Amino acid sequence: MSSSTSVHQLFGLPPTSPALSDFLSSLDNGKLLPDPDVKSYPDAVYFNYYSLGISFLYAPGKGYKPKTGVKYGELSLDNLALDSLDVYNTPESKDATKSASSRSEAAFVAFPVPLVLNLAPNVKDKDGNVLTRPSTITLSEDMTGKDFVQAMGEPDRKGGGAGPSSGSIGIWCEWSGDGIMVEFGGDASRGPNAWERGKDAPWRVATIFAPKQA
Repeated sequence: MSSSTSVHQLFGLPPTSPALSDFLSSLDNGKLLPDPDVKSYPDAVYFNYYSLGISFLYAPGKGYKPKTGVKYGELSLDNLALDSLDVYNTPESKDATKSASSRSEAAFVAFPVPLVLNLAPNVKDKDGNVLTRPSTITLSEDMTGKDFVQAMGEPDRKGGGAGPSSGSIGIWCEWSGDGIMVEFGGDASRGPNAWERGKDAPWRVATIFAPKQA
């Protein structure tokens, strides 16, 4: 299923926003939405939709500081604003034998990609030349590091991939001006020469956030 919703327009909205409900419903063909698994902290509240392969990070505002471990019905929803979201890809997000982060990546199914994301216009390279790029990128399940770089250009930030294959984290790339960070999985994403092999690494988690100004 494809969603043409401009995801970046959802940032700043509270969980009660009809736009957020419509977006979630579009991911599951209008079926009754599952209740999110809530992980609350004084400075962040996560709404995890494991069966949709997506997690929302809400930032508290207006002086509100949620208690750790509170339930959905105990939250002051109008004092929360969407700050970022993660979408998950298989097969690694479903493989419990892999190391999972605090977001419990192994519990998420694959996000129902493709998902269309807007790209920032007039992005320049390190020499100040405007890059020729599409206005959108369509996130599909079989995309690799090479596909992202071809569409978006070289990332503004990157890391990971160092150390032994069994103990290092996968490579990641961030396009700050587009508000997109991608973590890659598979054997090509970690260990010695990970950056040389990273072009073939499949994406594992995509984090979408408000674009940062240069």
